[in-house]
Parts: sequence; structure tokens; C-alpha cells
Amino acid sequence: MNRLQSHLRGTLSRRQMLKLTASGIAGLAASSAMPGRAMAGGGDIAFWGTGTLDIGNDWQRAEDAGLNVAFTDNGNDPGPIVARLVAGNANAIYDISGLQGGAEKELATQGAVVPWDTRKIANWDKVWQWAKDIPYLTVDGNQIGLPCVVNADSIIYRKDKLGVVDSYGVIFDPKLKGRVAMEDAWINSAIFTAMYLKEAENAPIVEPGNLTDDELGLVMEFLIKHKRDGQFRTFWNGWEQGVQLVADEEVDAMTGWEPIVLEGQKRGLDVAYAAPVEGYEGWGNNLLLHRGAVERGLGDAAHELANWIYSGFYGANLSQSRGYVVPSDNNIAYAEANPGEFDPEPVRKTVDHVRNKFSGKVYWQNTRPDNFQLYEEWWQKLRNS
Repeated sequence: MNRLQSHLRGTLSRRQMLKLTASGIAGLAASSAMPGRAMAGGGDIAFWGTGTLDIGNDWQRAEDAGLNVAFTDNGNDPGPIVARLVAGNANAIYDISGLQGGAEKELATQGAVVPWDTRKIANWDKVWQWAKDIPYLTVDGNQIGLPCVVNADSIIYRKDKLGVVDSYGVIFDPKLKGRVAMEDAWINSAIFTAMYLKEAENAPIVEPGNLTDDELGLVMEFLIKHKRDGQFRTFWNGWEQGVQLVADEEVDAMTGWEPIVLEGQKRGLDVAYAAPVEGYEGWGNNLLLHRGAVERGLGDAAHELANWIYSGFYGANLSQSRGYVVPSDNNIAYAEANPGEFDPEPVRKTVDHVRNKFSGKVYWQNTRPDNFQLYEEWWQKLRNS
């Protein structure tokens, strides 16, 4: 009997709690996440991350490193994620998070996450130095976040209907009223709008990723007006809904994630990803080690998973399936050594594509700007408008 099977003999395993949480039965999950519950097996890791980090059945490959990975989509909205890690049951259920950069300091200060020990990650020396230097990753000299994937976002659009799109202005074009969408998360939509207003409309905005009170008011009033005018078909939430909007051809353009373009192309749609004149929104999705994982004796297993993520298979897989890049030299090397699994040329092409984005104009995403609580208030006003 393996560790997972042994653990599942408990009255309510952590894996069952994951299923219950996914089904919305939060109350039972919360009541079961109390001291004294059965501990997880040494290699069983519950990964709570942005949906595009998921590799489905290919998580089985982590068994080569003695790991059994259960992945759950966290929805990508930092507010609820941080709240559940700090004051909810997430620390009792999940071991690591994959979260957009910016919340590391808050989570570390609240004691929800603990530092990584990069000495336990053999492949750390293969991680690109500029990715290691992303400012959100360290807090008071401690390695709180690990750069899992990096990319830069822009606009998904129907090339067969719109031709070539090169500006965020397409999202606010009255000719496309009701045929455009943005994500229901200020971490992306507010910065996209700020970038457009700054670069195309000469709005008095200094740093789109860290707006002052006045700048934020300007951006949000602009969005609220367009929403009330019926400009947006919807504000989408999560990977599945984003894909569905494109797959069902409900929109002609939307701000969003590059993997949605790849999924649309796989389904035979003529969709493309814009290279906007206003620039890209750069971001890193980072690995966070939960306090609860260490308390359950899973700290070493979590480090093994981080090392496996940097070993090449995961990076080559995401490059092929999502268009994302794990910032490691091992991705191309793995594909070249295993051409039966991955064609090295597309992996290399994706790596070069992402690197080229960062050679141009990029404004960095920030999930916790200086006045993030005001962002939350404004975003709720938008939802209610």
C-alpha cells in the first residue's frame, strides 16, 4: 500500500477535502481542517495554482521523483486566495500555491507561507538570473517565492474578423460593443486599461502596475462608463470560462492569457495574440510554500516538486501546451534529449518568443500595489455598476 492509499483510509482524507472544496462544500472542509486530522503521506502534494499551470494526467510523471500531485485551480484572483491562506482553510488543505507575483510580502508577514531553501533545489542553478531577480520573490532576504512560469499578456482576437490588432483600443472600440471582454480581476484588467490610457490617450499615469488614488479613479471610472454603455459582453473568470468565450465565438477580442489562443487554435479557430503598441503586461506566476505543508512534514517533498518543475519535462510540456516558459535552461535541453516526447524546435520557438516580449516595452503586473484595498473597493463598484 502506498502512502496515498494509506492516507485515504482515514475518515476524511485531504484528497476528499479537495473534492469537497471543488464542489463548494466549504463548511465540511473547514470543519475537517482542524488539529488532530490525519497527516498526508510524505510524497502527496496538493498544488493550488492558476489553472494554466495544470498539466492534467502528466502530473503522473512526478512519480519519477516520488511525488503524487493533486492540482486544484485557485481561480487566479489574489484577494480570495490570500484571504483563504491567511484566515481560511487553504493552509490546512493545500501544500503549495502557484500565484501571480506581488502577494509574497503580505503572505510572509501574516505567517501563511514560509521561505524556500534553494540549497534543497538542485536545479536552481539552471533558473535564469533575471527571473530570480524579480523583486516580489524575496522578503527581508528570504526566498518566499520561486519563479514558476513567466510570460507577458495582451489581447486575444479573431483574426478572421478583425485583421491584425495591435492596440488595447480594440477593447474599447464602440464598433465592437458587446463583442469584447475583460477578465474579472483588477490585477489584469486595471493594468491593461491603465497602459492603454497612458500610452494611447496620454493620461497622467506614471506606473500602470502601481496606480495612485487619482490614477486608479481615472482608470476605474473609464471602465465603469464602458460597462454601463454595454461595451463588454462579460468580465470572465478563470481558465475554463476564458477558453469557452473563444471556443463558442462569443467575442471578437478580449484581454487574456496566451494559452487561450493556443487552445482556440487547437479547435480550428482563427485566433491570434496581439503585440500591442502600448506594450505587454509582464508577469511571473510564483511557487509559494505553505506553512501548513511544513507543519505536516511535507517541506522536503515540496522542495522536490519545485526541483522537478525545473528539471525540464514540466517546462517543455507548458511550452508546448500553454505557450508559457519555465525560466530554466533545462526546458530546451530536455526536449533535445527526448525528441520522442517533445519536438525541440517548438519548445525553442516558445522560449525565444517569450524572451523577445521582454526585450520590448513591458509593464509589470503587481497583485499587491501600495493601495490594493482601494483597488478591491473600486473593482466591487465596477461589478455592481
